[in-house]
Amino acid sequence: MAVSVLALVIATSGTSVAAAGLIGSDDVKNDSLKSADIKDNSLKGRDIKNGSLGGWELRDGTVKKNDLAPGILDGAAGPAGPAGPAGVGRWALVDADGTIVAQSGGFTITAAYPTLAPTATDAAGLRANGNVYINAGENLANNGVLATIALQNTVDLNGDAITSGRAPGADSNPEFSGEVAVAMCQPGTVNCAPPNTGNTNTLVVSPRNSDGSPTTNGNRKRFYVVVTGDSSDRS
Repeated sequence: MAVSVLALVIATSGTSVAAAGLIGSDDVKNDSLKSADIKDNSLKGRDIKNGSLGGWELRDGTVKKNDLAPGILDGAAGPAGPAGPAGVGRWALVDADGTIVAQSGGFTITAAYPTLAPTATDAAGLRANGNVYINAGENLANNGVLATIALQNTVDLNGDAITSGRAPGADSNPEFSGEVAVAMCQPGTVNCAPPNTGNTNTLVVSPRNSDGSPTTNGNRKRFYVVVTGDSSDRS
């Protein structure tokens, strides 16, 4: 009797039960399974057919939006991203005499503290004498330029025999202090007077004393200059 009942149950339960109790896709109503029906952390990568999730992926035990390129789920490589900018952060260290003592490459001095021919408003020709003009070896129109004073505690700039930066009083430590301005030479915006400097390949750096007055021989400043941005057009 028991054998007859068991045979009847198998015959009326369909092929999925008869086949070792497996449930196939045809046995599940569309859109009927929910997250609550699946045990946490029970699905593994091998359980998911490649490419079957479309724009979604199984990540950290949860189905999440796939932000990667299409095809990444089935192992296909996505398109290569754009190349990064070349030569980002080029720099140079310019000594107090206007010579480059260290650099990452591409900088040359065009004019260092030059004395130019006199003009009607500058009889001594000193209008460029406080500046250093540097050729960056590229068009700087798509770059940023920065400069900063570099301390020099082995040179007594004001003759007080104190180079430690601890002299009392305002503007008493020129070895550690000062101002500096920098810009790309651009006729009509930043005019640069020395020959071969009136172009966007050249930057002008103007180190100053703490009170804004131009430096002179004996109290010049050393400084760093940095070019940022895309330097792929560097010659």
